[in-house]
Amino acid sequence: MKRFDYIRPVSVDDAVAAFRPGAAYLGGGTNLLDLMKIGVIQPDTLIDLGRIAELGPIEMLPGGGARVGALVRNSDLAYDRAFAAAFPMVAEAILAGASGQLRNAATVGGNLMQKTRCAYFQDPHSACNRREPGSGCAARGGDNANLAVLGWSDACIATNPSDMCVPLAALGAVVEVQGPAGKRDIPIADFHQLPGDQPETETALQPGELVIAIRLPTEAADFARNARYLKVRERTSFAFALVSVAAALKLDGQKIIAARIALGAVAAKPWRVTAAEDLLVGQAPTEEAFARAADALLEGARASGDNGYKIELARRAVIRALQMSAAGTPKRMPALPASPFGDVAEEHSHV
Repeated sequence: MKRFDYIRPVSVDDAVAAFRPGAAYLGGGTNLLDLMKIGVIQPDTLIDLGRIAELGPIEMLPGGGARVGALVRNSDLAYDRAFAAAFPMVAEAILAGASGQLRNAATVGGNLMQKTRCAYFQDPHSACNRREPGSGCAARGGDNANLAVLGWSDACIATNPSDMCVPLAALGAVVEVQGPAGKRDIPIADFHQLPGDQPETETALQPGELVIAIRLPTEAADFARNARYLKVRERTSFAFALVSVAAALKLDGQKIIAARIALGAVAAKPWRVTAAEDLLVGQAPTEEAFARAADALLEGARASGDNGYKIELARRAVIRALQMSAAGTPKRMPALPASPFGDVAEEHSHV
C-alpha cells in the first residue's frame, strides 16, 4: 500500500478545507480501504470523517420526510424503528447487502460513493477507462455476464453495486453536499453518472465536495404500506445483485394512484423511468399492468456482452417486486430480506 498522510478533522468545514488534489475522504472504509490495499486507489492523503458529530444524526422531519447524516452506519439506519416504518424498502435493501459485520461499519455516505465491482476495475493490470482514462475496457471482451444492459457505452459497461441507492432513487432522495464553494443539493437521479465517453466521472460531485446527508422528501413516506425491495443474486447472503428492484405503490382500494420503481445492478446508476410508473396510475394491480410497466422500464436495454439474460431476469423481477408490494409491506422484516424466496402471502401491515 502506498504511504499517505492522515488527517482527522472535527467539523465539515475543517474536512473540506483540508482537501487537496489526491486526497480522499474516509467514512467506514469498507470499500475504500480494500481498493487501497490492492492498488486501485492510491490517495496522497486520507481525511478521516469519524470524529465529525454533525454527520451522525438520523432526523425524522415534520410532515414525514427524513434527513440522514452521511456517517450513520447502515445497520443503525436499517434498525431505526421510525425510519424503517416510514421507508421500509430502504431498510430491506440495507439488510440485503453485505454482512452484519460490514453493515455495522459501512456508512450511508460511503454507500453512495461505492465503486463498481467490475473485476477489471479492481485489477490494476487490466485495461479500464473508469480507473485509467483512455486505457480501454477489458470487460467488453472478457467476463461480462453480470455487467450493464442499460445506459452503457463502448467506453464502460460497469454497474453500480449499491442496494441502498436503488430505493433511494425510487423515492426521489436528495443528496446534500458541501465543498469549497459551499453547500448544495443534488437529486439522487443526477448524482451517479452514466459512462458516456468519460466513465472516470462517476458522480456529480465537484473536486473537494463531501456528501454530508441524504434527505427523503415528505411524499416518500406515503408509500410505506406497499413497498418492497427484491434482490436476485447467486447466493442468499453476502453477494451483489444480478438484478434488484425497489417497488412501491400507493393504492386506493383496487386502484393504483401512484407508483415508484427503480432497478439496480443493470447500469452505472440506479435506473428509474417515471414514464413506466405513470403507466400504472389508474390501473388495477394486475400482472398484465406490471408487465407493461416492466417493459417500459427496460426500453432500450441491450446486452453489452454475455449478459442478455439480465434483460428478461430484470423484467420478471420487476413484475415480482410489484406483486410483492401490492400484497403489502410485511409487519416484520422477512427472515431473508429482499429474497425472491420470500412468501408474498405472509401477514402484511396495513396500518
